[in-house]
Formats: sequence, structure tokens, C-alpha cells
Amino acid sequence: MSHDVDGVRCMQMRGGSSKGAYFLADDLPADPGERDDLLLRIMGSPDERQVDGIGGGHPLTSKVAVVRPSRDAGADVDYLFLQVVPGRPIVTDAQTCGNLLAGVGPFAIERGLVAASGETTGVRIRIMNPTVGFADARVRTPGGRVRYDGDTLMAGTPFPAAGIRLEFPGGDAPLFPTGRLVDQFAGVEVTCVNAGMPVVLVRAADLGVEGDESPDALEGDSGLRSTIEAIRLAAGPAMGHGDVRDTTVPKITIVSPPRRGGTVTTRTFIPHRVHAAIGVLGGVSVAAGVLAPGTVAGGSPAEGGLVRIEHPTGVFDVHLDLDGGGAETRLRRSTVVRTARKLSDGLVWPRSGKAIG
Repeated sequence: MSHDVDGVRCMQMRGGSSKGAYFLADDLPADPGERDDLLLRIMGSPDERQVDGIGGGHPLTSKVAVVRPSRDAGADVDYLFLQVVPGRPIVTDAQTCGNLLAGVGPFAIERGLVAASGETTGVRIRIMNPTVGFADARVRTPGGRVRYDGDTLMAGTPFPAAGIRLEFPGGDAPLFPTGRLVDQFAGVEVTCVNAGMPVVLVRAADLGVEGDESPDALEGDSGLRSTIEAIRLAAGPAMGHGDVRDTTVPKITIVSPPRRGGTVTTRTFIPHRVHAAIGVLGGVSVAAGVLAPGTVAGGSPAEGGLVRIEHPTGVFDVHLDLDGGGAETRLRRSTVVRTARKLSDGLVWPRSGKAIG
């Protein structure tokens, strides 16, 4: 098939507080290099505006989900997340995306990979970046069809939609990948935590900021950004990710006391722009770091395992259970509620030529 002439089947969805293009794996080239080149041409990269593609000119709106029937007996579908960088010819699978994950269940049902069953349908998802994980999604399907309208208003999005419950089982890996609750990088005390997304927690006071500044104000502080990047580059190898200069992990989350009745206030670099909200799995990692005593964010009260994370556009609730203590703490289970909505479904046409090489 010539994708330039025939187009590529694609569904655009808002997943959580992000927006992306969803593809069946069979509709894309099997070779990763050819696939990535095609996605750059579809999304409009490299170009900060992505004016010649369907990307939105921001990391949160330049995302891709690739879905296929799972080859694992414990899952219905496999989900590979790809971040397409707006201004550079880069497509990376170094992290997953919990926001686009919210749309994987509806997409799998829409494409016939999972049959609708009753008022809600369960979809078992195997997450393929880069460490395999699993999630269970519950999608509303009255009358055998995905229902997107509803009254769940999720912070980071302006309009309500049907709630999608996502549950993540725990694992055997410790939450603190450096083997310590507190490390020091670039002269700053931090906590490195990974409950599905590698995150470095830093106290706002240690960076000379209040912690409730606007994303624009933080992005405009060149001294702060320099310190944040120095921390990130030192934390990457310590967390087992090697040289992270050209990758999107780990994220850096600035933590400070709550202002609106929550558990903690956050501002998250992803890694160079500041998130307008907080990522799903990033939020789970933050919640784990807040719930575990002895971290730079530990000791905050969290009744019944509920951590309410304040971010620039609202509050994100995470329910989680932890096992063990200290540096050997493990995640038993976490649950969040997100929303997703189908925006368009049809064909997209990539620009001609090659984006890479």
C-alpha cells in the first residue's frame, strides 16, 4: 500500500488531558524506522507548529497510540505509546502515556478487537513501553456501543464525558529505583520514584520557588530550567535509564504544600515544558512518593490511600495500596478515573518524501 496515495486509517481521540492519533498496528509499517518516518510525516514534525500535519504543536497534543491484539494470554490488546516531538525529527517509545491509555479501551472496542458486553466492558491492556505493564479499563458500552457522553469532569479538560476506570496491578520492582528514599543531584535533595512512570520529586523551597507558579512562569525561568535539567541528567543514569539527554524521562515534579484542600501541590516538567495538569502514571508515581514516609514529599496525610494531587488546572485523585517500607516499598495496586472522547475517524495523508535521513 502507498500511504501517500491511499491514506492511513486513524482515529483521533482526546485521552485524559492529552490528544493523540490512534492506529492499529497492522495499518502501519512493521519496521520501526519506516513506521516512525511515516508518523513524523503524518503529525507534521519536525516543525514547532506541526502546521503540515495533524499534531497540535505541543508535546501533549503530539502523541500516538499503536494498538494490536495481544500476544499475551493475560491481555486483550497491546498498547505502544509513541511521543512525536514537534520541533525535532524524533519519535520515542521511552515512556508510556497514561492519558492516551484512557482511549485504548474505547478504541479497541470501536475497532472490533474486544466485543462490547453489557453496560460496561472490561478491556485488559498490556503496556509495551519499555517495561511491560498491565492495566484494566472499564468502558461504558450500553446497547453494545461505546458511550462517550457523561458527567465526569476531569481536571485538565474543559468539558465532562463518560468516566473510564483504570486499575493498575502492582509489581515486584521496588518503587525507588536508586535504592534510596532521598538522593542528591546538582546539590538538591530529591526522591526518585517509578510506579509506572520515572519521576524525580523535588521540593519547591529547595529550588527557590513557591511551587504554585503558572507553567508559563516556570518555563520562563531560565535559571530554574537549567537546574531542573541538571537534576534530570544526573537522575537518569541513577534510575537505570542511562544518558537521558535526548529522552523524555524522567519527569521532574516540583512538590509543595497543598493550597486547595488536597494532599500536595505539583508542577511537572515533561521534561522541558510544564504540564498543564499531570500525567496519569506520573501522578501515580507522585502519589506513591507522597504516601511513602521518608521521601522529600512523604509524611502528607492520605486517608485510605487516597492522594489528591493539586496541579495547574485542578486536582487528580489517585487511590493506591503500598506493600513493605523504606527503599523496598512496592506498589500493590492503584486506581484512577479518566475520560476519553472520539474526535474523528477516517484517513490521514502524510506529506510526501522522507522525514528521516
